[in-house]
Amino acid sequence: MNTNADIKKLYGVGEVKAKAYSRMGVNTIGDLLEHYPRGYENRGDVILLSEADGIGKRAHILTVATEPKSVRLKNRMSLLKFRAYDDSGVCDITFFNQDFLKNSFPIGSSFRFYGKVERVGNRYSMASPAYEAWNEESELPPLVPVYPLTEGISQKQIAKDMRSALIVATYADNEDDPLPSEIRHRHSLCTRSFAIKNIHSPDNFTSLAAAKKRLIFDEFFTFALGLGLAGGKSAPPPAYPCENNDITPLLKLLPYELTGAQKRTIKEISDDMSKPYAMSRMVVGDVGCGKTVCAAAAILIAIQSGKQAALMAPTEILARQHYADLKNWFDALGIRVSLLVGALGAAEKRRVHASLSETDPQKRTDVVIGTQALLSEGVGFSSLGLVVADEQHRFGVGQRANLSSKGEMSHTLVMSATPIPRSLALSIYGDLDVSRIDEMPAGRQRVDTYVVDESYRERLNGFIRKQTDDGGQVYVVCPAVEEIEDEETDLSLGDIDENGEIREKGTPLKSAVEFSDELARIFPDLKVAFLHGKMKSKDKDAIMQSFADGEVHILVSTTVIEVGVNVPNASLMIVENADRFGLSQLHQLRGRVGRGARKSYCVLVSDFAKKEGKANERLKIMKNSYDGYDIAERDLAMRGPGDFLRGTADSGVRQSGGVKFKLAELCEDTGLLSAAFDEARALLATDPELAEHSALCDIVKKTFTLDRGTVN
Repeated sequence: MNTNADIKKLYGVGEVKAKAYSRMGVNTIGDLLEHYPRGYENRGDVILLSEADGIGKRAHILTVATEPKSVRLKNRMSLLKFRAYDDSGVCDITFFNQDFLKNSFPIGSSFRFYGKVERVGNRYSMASPAYEAWNEESELPPLVPVYPLTEGISQKQIAKDMRSALIVATYADNEDDPLPSEIRHRHSLCTRSFAIKNIHSPDNFTSLAAAKKRLIFDEFFTFALGLGLAGGKSAPPPAYPCENNDITPLLKLLPYELTGAQKRTIKEISDDMSKPYAMSRMVVGDVGCGKTVCAAAAILIAIQSGKQAALMAPTEILARQHYADLKNWFDALGIRVSLLVGALGAAEKRRVHASLSETDPQKRTDVVIGTQALLSEGVGFSSLGLVVADEQHRFGVGQRANLSSKGEMSHTLVMSATPIPRSLALSIYGDLDVSRIDEMPAGRQRVDTYVVDESYRERLNGFIRKQTDDGGQVYVVCPAVEEIEDEETDLSLGDIDENGEIREKGTPLKSAVEFSDELARIFPDLKVAFLHGKMKSKDKDAIMQSFADGEVHILVSTTVIEVGVNVPNASLMIVENADRFGLSQLHQLRGRVGRGARKSYCVLVSDFAKKEGKANERLKIMKNSYDGYDIAERDLAMRGPGDFLRGTADSGVRQSGGVKFKLAELCEDTGLLSAAFDEARALLATDPELAEHSALCDIVKKTFTLDRGTVN
């Protein structure tokens, strides 16, 4: 048997379990080995009963003192109970509906129990703890993995199957290390077999950090190889040259002068669109830097050259905002604009569809602005020449390609409000040319930024009251959707740094749902709403529209509002647990206020506000710097590329080239990404088809898909 074998080859995995595994993308034994833990139970950190804080789960070595007794309760439940002790106290151990354990705990035997200890007076208790027999010679695993699950698969099931899969990998004939040994030695990487074993069953924190480093390198390396292979095989596809690039009519409508960066960007777009092959360009710049005008110029060039244009936004409310903004300009220029979103009635959708496919240039829609409704089967264009995707990290390249394919010879322009370091842009967005808007329009006011800890809470609430009394509105951003009471894991993979050390944690994460309830109690006369990415799109849009209309005073949200409607009246941004966010993400959130005439503020709340260390240093950068590109470069230097790969908490990992990273988003080492790309380029220079590295070629084929087709 080898790791390419069907998951059903594992003992105890039949059709039902195989179907459940398939829902997680696990169909082979190899897939299971690449289903990495989401965290670990730290059972190696053994403490006395008296040291338990009653908050999280902890490990305790206890000796059984009394014979387990089973009691039948009135509600048909059974209770198995006994006492165990250590040098600091006695603990009541209780199991529910597990009478079969009655003979598992002989008096005098010792176990490592893992669970939450409750304390009442001098007595301790634990309910249904995990347990393992222990003696002085015991070599129990210090870190027990906790996996992402689906219905029908339990932690116990996946742990059993993973043990079997690791045995298969040990003896499999297809598990030679695909990474050339010289590359591995150059970068001090462990073998793949060591990495796979220690990501699932780490011997210690150092081994776990080494495994994480190797597997992250592999993801970057595979990604770089895929980009290199596809780029070397394909020329840009043909496109209709749009040569009528006089945008003077648009400029005359603007009440301001374009910045130098906008002029440079529009020229780069114009030069690309005038060529007989497809433009693939990304415009990057801070919120409010003027990307929309650049998109409008590109659309005008396409229309004046006899083609149609489509602009796709990730949310209905953002699509409607673009429609409202652009329609004023285009109406004045005699350009026909339509809106296509899911909420439109069937008759209106049919009208827009017909107008888009109309062959008479005098009757057809010139520009359509919409959401993913543009991707639906009934949407067709008579002469699509330009596709614009706003906030491109919300769309995988497959979605961009889907829209582009509706026009056989169209150009593509994507926009992002994340100022991204130049070196990283070349890696992550290797299929795109990048234009950077690094100037802000004149008159854009600075948002004063403050860093405080929990001791300022009362004053902060007073500041919220002042802003709303003055007619302003308030954003409050929380890192979590709901209160996190994770009973299964006390360490995530991201809690282990590159040296195998556990990072210091701040206070528990504030959640949007619970914190909005708390603010509603504090401000009963104000309208408080919450917003998060797990809500239905129509519900999110309705709440955001209410905030934009001034009906909601305080909007509590996850980072889904990074991409949102422009609310000029919003004057205060509060970010809870600010140390949990990347600098670039914080900078984007800060950019959501200060959009109007009101003086605006951003308050970052963190336990690390007054503590020395990296977290405090990063928060100081936010307090003192307002240059998005400077912040991005510092973010990259301090945290590595992970934050730029992660996207937002609600949208998941950004996709580029079709690869969805599993671990690379946890990367803190910028050098690791650079090294992987350098090694990939060097390898392809000597073996451009990977003919001499068949195992690597197979991995790339399996995992990598580009806009321009699958690598083959």
